[in-house]
Amino acid sequence: MKIIKILNNNRNSLSFEVFPPKASTSFDQVKPAIEKIAKLSPSFMSVTYGAGGGTSSYTLDIAKDIRNRYGVPTMAHLTCVSSTKETVAQKINELKAAGIQNVMALRGDLTPEMKLSDSHKWDYTHAIDLVRELKNSGADFCIGCACYPEVHPESKNQREDIKYLKEKIDAGCDFITTQMVFDNNLLYNFIYKIREAGITVPVLPGIMPITKAVQLERAIKLSGSFIPQRFKAIVDRFGSDDFAMMQAGIAYATDQIIDLYANGIKNVHLYTMNKPEVARAIQNNISSIISK
Repeated sequence: MKIIKILNNNRNSLSFEVFPPKASTSFDQVKPAIEKIAKLSPSFMSVTYGAGGGTSSYTLDIAKDIRNRYGVPTMAHLTCVSSTKETVAQKINELKAAGIQNVMALRGDLTPEMKLSDSHKWDYTHAIDLVRELKNSGADFCIGCACYPEVHPESKNQREDIKYLKEKIDAGCDFITTQMVFDNNLLYNFIYKIREAGITVPVLPGIMPITKAVQLERAIKLSGSFIPQRFKAIVDRFGSDDFAMMQAGIAYATDQIIDLYANGIKNVHLYTMNKPEVARAIQNNISSIISK
């Protein structure tokens, strides 16, 4: 099933993101967690891979396995920044052969040895290049792209960021998924601005439950997300107790999701961090709400 149909059916939905093993570990180490998450029957699951495409070999296999064994619609991430045109063409052909209908088109994170100053040497410099490749591939993909409610770290300002986002939409992106957000008001403001700019595709908010204090620092470094004082207080108070922090993190994420649904957002994407117990707890917390 194409994800755009799920996003447009006017019912509340909750989708999950999982990731393959790191290069230093094996698939068997993450498979049990991913299977437990799939058994929760989310509206769909997306499968990512690491910076520079280092673990991309697992992505397609995991996406196929989730779809075939559990009947959950899947979306495979595809990045281009570290790839040649030949490599991207090969991966697109593999997606087509596997019957994958949904693709998240991303430039991809830079590895430590990659520098923007060398971008003139790359076959791909922006996600829009990949969107165009997917649209010209002859396959009828449903294409998702990423967006940054708090401005992409490489953009000069939000106006420029939204301009480039509009270009991705015009190139063929069907929906956009946000970087992790911890303050819903920033998200609502962002949605208002992009609608004013003529971007009408569905927006899928990304929510990441912070269940360990160390995750907060990593999240800020990764996304530059604004952390509300309310959540900082939670981490300060409960961060030294693993069980208390997990409970508090689940409660905070649940509260965010309920607020989104209450304000007319129909679809929410949960960055599970491959933690089935967290995904299950949040799903249980909103089980009656999702059915509305």
